[in-house]
Amino acid sequence: MTFADRLFRPFPLSILCVALFAAALAFAQLERADERGVPPIDGSGSFEVDGIKVDIAARTADQARTAGWREAQRKGWKMLWARVNGKPLENAPGLPDSTLDSISGGIVVEEEHIGPNRYIATLGVLFDRARAGELLGVKGAIRRSAPMLVIPVEWSGATPVSFERRSEWQKAWARFRAGNSPIDYVRVSGTGADPVLLNAAQARRPGRGWWRMLLDQYGAADIVVPEVTLFRQWPGGPVIGKFVARHGPDAAVIDSFTLTAENGDALPAMLDRGIERIDRAYTRALQEGSLRTDRSLVVETPAAEVPIDDVLAEMASAATSNITIQVETPDAGALRGSETALRGMTGVTGVQTSSLALGGISIFRVSFSGPAAAFREALVARGWQVEDVGGGYRIRRGGSQPAQ
Repeated sequence: MTFADRLFRPFPLSILCVALFAAALAFAQLERADERGVPPIDGSGSFEVDGIKVDIAARTADQARTAGWREAQRKGWKMLWARVNGKPLENAPGLPDSTLDSISGGIVVEEEHIGPNRYIATLGVLFDRARAGELLGVKGAIRRSAPMLVIPVEWSGATPVSFERRSEWQKAWARFRAGNSPIDYVRVSGTGADPVLLNAAQARRPGRGWWRMLLDQYGAADIVVPEVTLFRQWPGGPVIGKFVARHGPDAAVIDSFTLTAENGDALPAMLDRGIERIDRAYTRALQEGSLRTDRSLVVETPAAEVPIDDVLAEMASAATSNITIQVETPDAGALRGSETALRGMTGVTGVQTSSLALGGISIFRVSFSGPAAAFREALVARGWQVEDVGGGYRIRRGGSQPAQ
């Protein structure tokens, strides 16, 4: 057989099938990778008020929309004030539009209908936590849980899905605004290695070693697994969702309930309501003290043993420091004032006058419970100017000129 015959002879059918199968598998993997990942839309700590209904008429559509958004800010502020302070809506103070513009972080359009001269909508308002907190009488600090890694699992058609592909349950958790919740949710986007590490099988795996690796990987300390099982009655008909809030590596049940959507179009709204109830269940468990981290997930490094004699010797050496202080004393009043100021400092156990020089520099010997560096910082905090001189400190009040 010549070289040309070998070059142009047909390939075996088996090799051709293997090549086509490999190409199809690679294309399917690329196509499936595009279907993964839903990044969370909001990770800020803004106050959110939703469900605000407005109905505004104006000369033009733009004027009606602008007036509707301003009306939503006014109503949203009063609703937020009443919710935070636990008082009726009528007692909420009014704020000018300029102030509301400065504390408002954005408008969320839930539903709107725009006409030539009318605007009807259901809106939500985001308020900046730092700016609005001062007007609300709170600083925005609330009790927060440990960082909780979220693995949402959706059962549909007897098949569990987490991050293996995009699901309505994952989308609902991505659009959930977790800033208002005391639960510190750690939500992942579902790209990269997430579908492999955080799949539905991992949610029921009891092995603590693998869980500890995942928590370290994602910067979390505990796990929550919110589950939903969808039952579709018939195509285009009602959808029943059974929700279960699980916690920890053993999937302990915190709460369970059932919601119903009229049809497939109402499914996202039902899932949003389910997340709100699950969040309230986790919050209630946190307040009751039952949302505790499993000790088997925490690896504690034992502290090195130190002989008690070394500890006592170190405590005795660091118990009291004798510090030499030089102070300008132009008169007797300045002398008494400086001595009184030194005696009144926290940690000072004694002040002795080693050298008295009215009109010059007097020297005190101060006994301080702690290191000399801590005493120096305490002097600076009280407004003294401190200079290191001769193994001690020379101090004078801020703004005064040093003595010649």
